[in-house]
This record gives sequence, C-alpha cells and structure tokens, in this order.
Amino acid sequence: MNDSNTGQVSSSEISPKSRLAAVLLCFLLGVFGAHRFYVGKIGTGILMLVTFGGFGIWALIDLILIIVGSFKDKEGRLVFRWTEPGSL
Repeated sequence: MNDSNTGQVSSSEISPKSRLAAVLLCFLLGVFGAHRFYVGKIGTGILMLVTFGGFGIWALIDLILIIVGSFKDKEGRLVFRWTEPGSL
C-alpha cells in the first residue's frame, strides 16, 4: 500500500523481477517486447512483437518508465529493485 504521507511503497507492491534485467531487455530487445514477456505481460509482448515496439516509440517509453521505476509487472507491482530478491 502506498503511504501517501511519506511517498513510500510497501514491499507487497514491489515486483520480484529485476529492474536491471528489464532495462537490458528493453534496451537490447525492446522492439520485440522481450521486457514485457519477462514481467509476464504476454499479450502486450505479442503486440509489441508484431508492431516492432510501436515502431520504436512504445519501446522508448517503456525504457524511460523502467529507468525511473514506474514500470509495472503483470500483477500491477512496480519493477523497482535493481536485482532480484535473494541475489547477491
């Protein structure tokens, strides 16, 4: 739950997926929707695949959203951590 007084996000709203992996997938294979497949968004991943990432615009927008920490996974949780829990 988002604490509106402090602006903090609870751990239940944070995805176990790695933001670093999502950034790399989006940067390298974003026009194919690889980052969306990674976070479980299969439908929009396929849509990105057939439109080449919305001709690159959609992929660029996703890249920006991932970098600033606003990108969400299939469950609506923020892809916020740079590494997956339990790694390092």
